[in-house]
Amino acid sequence: MMSELRLKTLSMPAAELGPENPLPPLHTGQELHAVDEVDPAVPAEMLRNIRYGRVDNILPYSIQDGYGRDRFMRDFKVAVLENEILKATFLLEFGGRLWSLYHKPAQRELLYVNPVFQPANLALRNAWFSGGVEWNIGTIGHSPFTCAPMHVAHVKRPDGTPILRMYEWERIRQVPFQIDAYLPDGSAVLFVRVRIINPHRKEIPMYWWSNMAVPETSETRVLIPADSAYRFSYDQLKVIPVPEYEQVDITYPSRIRSSSDYFFHIPDNYRPWIAALDEAGKGLVQFSTQRLKGRKLFVWGMDSGGRRWQEFLSEPGQAYLEIQAGLARTQLEHIPMPAKTEWNWTEAYGLLAADPSTVHNSNWKLAKKSVEQALEKLISRETLESAHRDGEVYQDQPPDEILQRGSGWGALESLRQEREGQTVFCTAGMVFDEESLTNEQAPWISLVNQDAVPDMDSDSIPVAFMIQDEWKARFEALVKSSPRSNWFTWLQLGVMRYAAKNRDGARRAWEQSLQKFPTAWAKRNLAVLALEKGQLEEAASLYIEAVRMKPGLLPLAVECGHTLLQSFQPQKWIDLLTELPLTVRLSGRIQLLEAQAALAIGDFKKVEQFFEDEVILPNIREGELSLSDFWFEYHLRRLSSQENCRIDDELRTRVTCEYPVPAHIDFRMRIESHEQS
Repeated sequence: MMSELRLKTLSMPAAELGPENPLPPLHTGQELHAVDEVDPAVPAEMLRNIRYGRVDNILPYSIQDGYGRDRFMRDFKVAVLENEILKATFLLEFGGRLWSLYHKPAQRELLYVNPVFQPANLALRNAWFSGGVEWNIGTIGHSPFTCAPMHVAHVKRPDGTPILRMYEWERIRQVPFQIDAYLPDGSAVLFVRVRIINPHRKEIPMYWWSNMAVPETSETRVLIPADSAYRFSYDQLKVIPVPEYEQVDITYPSRIRSSSDYFFHIPDNYRPWIAALDEAGKGLVQFSTQRLKGRKLFVWGMDSGGRRWQEFLSEPGQAYLEIQAGLARTQLEHIPMPAKTEWNWTEAYGLLAADPSTVHNSNWKLAKKSVEQALEKLISRETLESAHRDGEVYQDQPPDEILQRGSGWGALESLRQEREGQTVFCTAGMVFDEESLTNEQAPWISLVNQDAVPDMDSDSIPVAFMIQDEWKARFEALVKSSPRSNWFTWLQLGVMRYAAKNRDGARRAWEQSLQKFPTAWAKRNLAVLALEKGQLEEAASLYIEAVRMKPGLLPLAVECGHTLLQSFQPQKWIDLLTELPLTVRLSGRIQLLEAQAALAIGDFKKVEQFFEDEVILPNIREGELSLSDFWFEYHLRRLSSQENCRIDDELRTRVTCEYPVPAHIDFRMRIESHEQS
């Protein structure tokens, strides 16, 4: 058959993504990628990149935490690229993720295809799901578009080969990027050409990683052209040898106990590739042109917590690992992208088959060589470089057809730049047209066209935020020149000032917003500022006022509950719960906060009931220990009360041994050896 591109629907059990959180993410909480301990052998450039480009929060994006655990059959909009050998399926409404790559002659799926769609709290914006190949841009912690639609278009190469083009305007770094995927006639590999444009007159931090989920089996071996790696175990970065470290061959993921990352050091000028091969020496290989030099293995590990995460993201019996490719050596880094620069590269994905006796040989040099030779037969380095150069011919080519529109933020930026007489920030190959504009962009369109922000109903929910310098300047000018500035204007300006690290200015703006009209939004933001200053009483008071104004807003109630417990006011939280609607009270997170308050006042029966009910937290965070820690704390306090003994190391050891964490609440990424059964 000739290469073709078509749209269709894919059905699978799915949890609803739910509404986005309307509270601006002023703080993001736990930082999983903080490096507390660094091996002296780590290069100085890497250390600089680790410190460079970090963001305090994910503004202007919102948090996606409205999902649950109930799943129903749902149709997903997908694009399919297909030729005689491969069939590639992309989830257009969810970051353009490559969901499936099926090799037709071998009758084999090359990726891990999750049988369900189940969001969980692992990404920048909270919601994330496992499976397929994810495209990550901007900053550490997955992509802002993981659970959001991309702009999608159909483009044709000069020879008629269809191209699936996916693109967006990334708002943290304020850059356009595009992904061109295509399958030429007879090609045994899927080509993916990626392009990022820095339109600014300044250097910006940049980040990209392509994350590939593949099935995890006891015999799966991950091979790469590397003899060393940087091992990251959620606080420590250490240089280790490959393949064996501490008497474990880490190229066999099933032998790794705890969740960890392995960033492989591929020497400069070596062909960058990574493969996950089974006992027969077959599996997915990913390789690229030189710019994408990083390669990584991620495993959940064999501890009970890692196994729990695997089934929490899917169903029992499902296991996967990730092999990844990125711009930097490690995923802990951002790298400087010079002003007015374009970066591009080409990745390729396909089935690699090598001699299993050499793939699984204890001689690492021989195993690597066998894969390199098989890869060269699959597609040579020169062929890939030629395909990449060919992309220059069509990368700016306007789409033949728009298949889906993504967000309206690129169109808004185009409108702003047009009004201000600036040059276009992207090429004709990426169409950000007015048809993509929605209600989210309405206040900003009004500011551009009419020099005013419309007054909002006090009950309306802020649908979006903006922190870009150019918009902040417009808002600052507006409040100086217009006596009619409203509560919404001041609320938005406060968020902009906060993002610019002007806390006093943010406080004044939100106080002005309250003077214009009292809203729960301004009270909550002021509560966050009070928390940052350690003013717990003031923060608690503001949160209670805000919750009473919006009792049905679950994220606000959760923040309030945390603050009341933090300020040692458990009874106030218990009392406030009676004012909340049942839909809020039945939330898993609220039930946990209620049980924690009960423990604080010595109501052990209430806590026991919480554990007996097996309450689920749909949005438990990767690395979060709230459930297991609460389990141990409950038993410590219960035994201390019953036996009239103090809580000390001896009692803690006893509790750890006698009361192991139940499997359904064990999400620990690392378990100490004395806790192993």
